Amino acid sequence: MSVLDKRSADQRHPRPEQGPGAPPEAEAAGSTAGPAKSAPEGSRSRRRGLPLALNAVSVALGIAIWWALAAAGFKLPTPPEVVDRATTLISDGTLADDALASLTRVLIGFALGTAVAVPVGFLMGWYGILRGLIEPWIQFFRTIPPLAIIPLAVVAMGIDETPKIFVIFLAAFLACVISTFQGVVNVDRTLINAARVLGAGDATIFARVVVPASTPFILVGMRVGLGSAWATLVAAELIAAQEGLGYRMQNAQLYYDLPTIFVGLISIGILGLLMDRVLLLAERRLTRWQERR
Repeated sequence: MSVLDKRSADQRHPRPEQGPGAPPEAEAAGSTAGPAKSAPEGSRSRRRGLPLALNAVSVALGIAIWWALAAAGFKLPTPPEVVDRATTLISDGTLADDALASLTRVLIGFALGTAVAVPVGFLMGWYGILRGLIEPWIQFFRTIPPLAIIPLAVVAMGIDETPKIFVIFLAAFLACVISTFQGVVNVDRTLINAARVLGAGDATIFARVVVPASTPFILVGMRVGLGSAWATLVAAELIAAQEGLGYRMQNAQLYYDLPTIFVGLISIGILGLLMDRVLLLAERRLTRWQERR
């Protein structure tokens, strides 16, 4: 009897457990099949909600510690004082103008730094000759803080927006180029050799093997570069700026206006956190193939 004949015979004479007189054990097994499949979905949703709950607890705990330190006599404004000052700055439009000015500078400097760092990092990692020519200069400028470049930037570029954006660009570039370079260097040679055996050329290997394998390193470098860009912002806005969160904080320092300083700090932290979460979301979308803990 062939396989097809056996299947047709089974359909004409179903087994007892498949018919209407199936034992209770089979019915129980069938009834529990649905919840068993949905159990992983419930556990997955719980895993997603746990970090958010922990974040909320962490924020509440931080505010409580801050309030306790202010009440204990430390020279800190209380949270209500900061909220009151933030309300004033929001109502007269000052905070929105400062945040827009600072965000524009960071976005332009960060975008330019990343756009230059990624191809330079790829070239350094893929071509040994270019690595030997470029790497000493990268390492040289890495030892010089971007803030130390401000006097040179002012003399060479004037006091308009150009020097501010340049020092932010430099901070983002130096952080991202090293990460991209390391991503290319650390690509598994087995993958490259396997692609060559299959007949792939350099362009195909670079586009289909090196770039995907280096993407996690590039995104990590972008996140580090974003943090460096925001860290450089306050000093960059000291260069004859008339608006911006860093400028507002420096101006408040002259009058010992602590609530305004705290509003600036919190605003920079929130904007930086939101931008970092956007990069983190892009990292998860672009590196779905990567195993995560």
